[in-house]
Amino acid sequence: MRPRVFVTRKIPEKALLMLEERCDVRMWQKEDVPVPKDVLKEELAEAEGLFCLLTEKIDADLLDHAPHLRVISNMAVGYNNIDVSAATRKGIMVTNTPDVLTETTADLTFALLMATARRLLEASDYLRRGEWKTWSPMLLTGQDVHGATLGIIGMGRIGEAVAKRAKGFDMRVLYHNRNRKPEVEEKLGVTYADLPTLLKESDFVCILTPYTSETHHLIGKGELAIMKKTAVLINTSRGGVVDENALYEALTTGTILAAGLDVFEQEPVPLNHPLLSLPNVVALPHIGSASVQTRTRMAELAAQNLLQALAGELPENLVNTEIYKL
Repeated sequence: MRPRVFVTRKIPEKALLMLEERCDVRMWQKEDVPVPKDVLKEELAEAEGLFCLLTEKIDADLLDHAPHLRVISNMAVGYNNIDVSAATRKGIMVTNTPDVLTETTADLTFALLMATARRLLEASDYLRRGEWKTWSPMLLTGQDVHGATLGIIGMGRIGEAVAKRAKGFDMRVLYHNRNRKPEVEEKLGVTYADLPTLLKESDFVCILTPYTSETHHLIGKGELAIMKKTAVLINTSRGGVVDENALYEALTTGTILAAGLDVFEQEPVPLNHPLLSLPNVVALPHIGSASVQTRTRMAELAAQNLLQALAGELPENLVNTEIYKL
């Protein structure tokens, strides 16, 4: 009998065909609306595999309604949307899709940095409103990227990829990480710094750390106060790493200059969110990995992870490896 699999959103056809060849697949059909929890509970009552996104909160209560579930395949690098401990206790494998989105997310991170530094959205809106009447020496002036100091918080694969791009702009690169990485320092010419030093010396601060209980509101009022008044904060990791109330205050009082945000604590971010009202904030709808090629590869990898688990194999990207020691 073919295993039952539930997919929480429409996915690229190639990935879907991979699943349909070996599984009985049911898929939520609404692209712009996350699957409701009651529907998810109903589907998981029979499912052996779950293919999900960051938009689905897979908590202990939900897992209590999934007696046959063997694997949760998350189409993302992060998996803070899943109660991994609860899944492990129930013998459910959890997988993710690392590596495949590294370069694409680094592209977006650097694009967001440049757009924020050079006030590109402000300039575009200024032109479209018909306010461009003449050239003026200080009109919409921003900050130089070349030759500036970039501070990277979280020197994982994406952090390294951003550092490589920064070197092409002759930037001095500082990094802060839970563990120092001498091999990366040698390879990329970056310098380790404690967090206060990085915040104090950087013209641009890029947050690329995973979201955990330790990194919740890692950047708050005290950290923002250390930064330069001309500094730009870029967050393409997870919204919860930054205290958004503190960031709003810092941006409105001139504590820092600007922010570029691809992620928010609540997603989708409410249109009345205070940060969206500020001209010195470039806000994006969590599109770090959003290229056709990368999203397709992510879906295929998530499908592969799920199929490996259902076949009784060790998935290539198993998050809760301790499951095999229980």
